[in-house]
Amino acid sequence: MADTTIRVATDVGGTFTDLVCFETDLATGASRVVTAKADTTPPNFEQGVLNVLKKGGVDPATVDFLAHGTTVVINALTERKGVRVGLITTEGFRDSLEIARGNRPDFFNLHYEKPAPFVPRYLRRELPGRVTYRGRELRPLDLSGLPAILDDFRAEGVEAIAICFLHSYANPSHEQAAVEAVRRLWPEVSVVSSHQITREWREYERASTAVLSAYVQPTAERYLSRLAAGLAEQGFRHSPYIMQSNCGVDTLESVSRIPITMVESGPASGFWGAAELGKLIGEPNVLALDIGGTTAKCSLIENGEVKIKTDYWIERDRTSSGYPIMVPVVDLVEIGNGGGSIAWVDDYGKLHVGPRSAGAVPGPAAYGRGGTNATTTDANLWLGRINRDYFCGGEVIADMQSTEAALGAVANRLGVSVDEAARGIVRIANNNMVNALKLVSLNRGHDPRDFTLVVFGGGGAMHGMALAAELGVRKVVVPAGASVFSAWGMMMSDLRRDYFVTRLADLKPGSADAIEALFAETEARATAQFSAEGVEPARVKFDRYGKFRYQNQEHTTEVLIAPGPITDARLAEIETAFHTTYEREYTYRLAAPVEMVGIHLVASAEVGKLTMQKCEGSGAAADTALKGHRDVDYALEGVHRAAIYDGTRLEPGMHFVGPAIIEDPGTTVVIHPGQRVSIDGYGNTHIELN
Repeated sequence: MADTTIRVATDVGGTFTDLVCFETDLATGASRVVTAKADTTPPNFEQGVLNVLKKGGVDPATVDFLAHGTTVVINALTERKGVRVGLITTEGFRDSLEIARGNRPDFFNLHYEKPAPFVPRYLRRELPGRVTYRGRELRPLDLSGLPAILDDFRAEGVEAIAICFLHSYANPSHEQAAVEAVRRLWPEVSVVSSHQITREWREYERASTAVLSAYVQPTAERYLSRLAAGLAEQGFRHSPYIMQSNCGVDTLESVSRIPITMVESGPASGFWGAAELGKLIGEPNVLALDIGGTTAKCSLIENGEVKIKTDYWIERDRTSSGYPIMVPVVDLVEIGNGGGSIAWVDDYGKLHVGPRSAGAVPGPAAYGRGGTNATTTDANLWLGRINRDYFCGGEVIADMQSTEAALGAVANRLGVSVDEAARGIVRIANNNMVNALKLVSLNRGHDPRDFTLVVFGGGGAMHGMALAAELGVRKVVVPAGASVFSAWGMMMSDLRRDYFVTRLADLKPGSADAIEALFAETEARATAQFSAEGVEPARVKFDRYGKFRYQNQEHTTEVLIAPGPITDARLAEIETAFHTTYEREYTYRLAAPVEMVGIHLVASAEVGKLTMQKCEGSGAAADTALKGHRDVDYALEGVHRAAIYDGTRLEPGMHFVGPAIIEDPGTTVVIHPGQRVSIDGYGNTHIELN
């Protein structure tokens, strides 16, 4: 094995746990790729990881690099499976968490109720002490009341403590002193302070972030330690890297301290993979769509850059404001539409799809595991889009009797045939996904016709072509190994950390030195953190962004700052970039002064990033991969006799025209009539629309 290197990525989803393994010959650069899927195993998610390694025939003792993404944090939050948290905050501000914001979505509902805070009032305590928004101490921190607070927390069964003091983003000394005192007085308790997670202002959002991080920290720490122990027992000699929400990986030790950073680790890796794939195939502008078993997620990638933001909320919908988490998260839209999304008819006879999901157990009716609800998967199977004789790659015998019964129940409620009900389910699921794609493109000033749609996840290739036609997109790309593409994206990720610091500065002559000093100070802090973990300063790369606004506005627009020291001469260039970015998003610009509200620094270092090798085909015709023909209902275009291709036998250079279906063990590609298909040198499928 000395002449090869083995890189592995595992991704725990709501339904399946995915594996991608690359075994690369160091002499030739040739790679052998192994993919596998196994059922996710809640609540012991680490068992699903060990299962999928075994299923893929991967011996952990031979693995050189392992990256891991998981839904354990978001699951703990949404299912309320965290621990009891106590909050310590500035005197007079313990109700900030409950007052929250006035930005409720259900604005005209006179009976609206705000979401209940994760920490009840009797577990929110205060300490005297105060600093200003510029970081100057107005009143020293008084810790004399802390022992009594901790005694009360012990008596109430508190397992984690969140600390959030007013303006600690500007001066964290009070929080640092409080954390040190808590650890001295109660070493066993889990404690986190807001400045460890974010140095941005907005007190409610920082308090909410600290609380939610404390809420999941013991659960996540136990999970990560069990995962590391399970891998070590099977011979893995290294520490795994953990995928974060900012499209980068971080060390297990670092993530264990602040696990809230992996709240959206699975989707982030998929979108990072889409950006890297776009660069690889010469398509830097990408609309990325991930359709899994439970949800569909989408993001827009422009010029190869995945947008990262800190304005992230969980459980926000049309009737609830949800909860903010101020950590770097890929800018995405997520909806409850996936392969397992349940179709249902409301009291007015209207058909809906999702957000409730059949999950892995019992799963869609076709799985034959006791599911009785019709799902998107059942509809696709009934319409011939999925092969009933090759269901789940031939691993599951499709239960067509249960499928017909589940779809028949929906059809009876609607007063239509089973075929019509199945078509309706597919069309409504497509419509829901089109609306999500519009939210990340049209609603942000981008024309989807200027982008290539990259679809992945188990269901992405089944719906992608219909969505592209609706949006006017000219090309769809289905990555090789689309069903496990998020795991592939992890192996394209760097070790990455994002630093956000709030500091007000007008964009006018004389302010450049202060802005440059802030970046330099933050870069030094990042370098020190990486060095402490064995990453040499020469390996660390920095990307600078500024958060700007017109003076007296509330929110900011982020702008990439070109490399090089910031001088007064460059301020006009930065201001012009802000005007351009602002106008594209909001359709206008103002003749008003511009101010910087803060900086965003991305620090990254490569940790065994995968290098892809282009392959040449044998020159064989696509007909050599033809399995046969069958009737396929395309929902809108009617029933067509489609050519069925074996995806495992398609080679670079092959091409054909739809109607067609490509089947491989992980996914099904539905190609509509007249669409042109070609396979590139990396094994990706390109579909050009009419």
